[in-house]
Amino acid sequence: MDIALKKNQSFRLSVELIDRLKQLAKRQNRSLNNYVETVLLDAAYHDPNATTLAAMKEVKSGSLRNEPALDLSSIEAMEKSMGL
Repeated sequence: MDIALKKNQSFRLSVELIDRLKQLAKRQNRSLNNYVETVLLDAAYHDPNATTLAAMKEVKSGSLRNEPALDLSSIEAMEKSMGL
């Protein structure tokens, strides 16, 4: 049986970020630890390919909907720029 070794690590994060991560984890019925680990694994090991990068650029530009460009600086900013 191959069990991944894990190590405790402490990080200092803003209260607002922790609260947001908890909300996102709850939406997926996951623990905060599991959610953060999954997000970090995705960020560390999954680089978008050329097609995905082109699609991201197109969406960010707003050309698909003839609307202002999306603000992708944060989830909150993106939701606001989408009118959510």
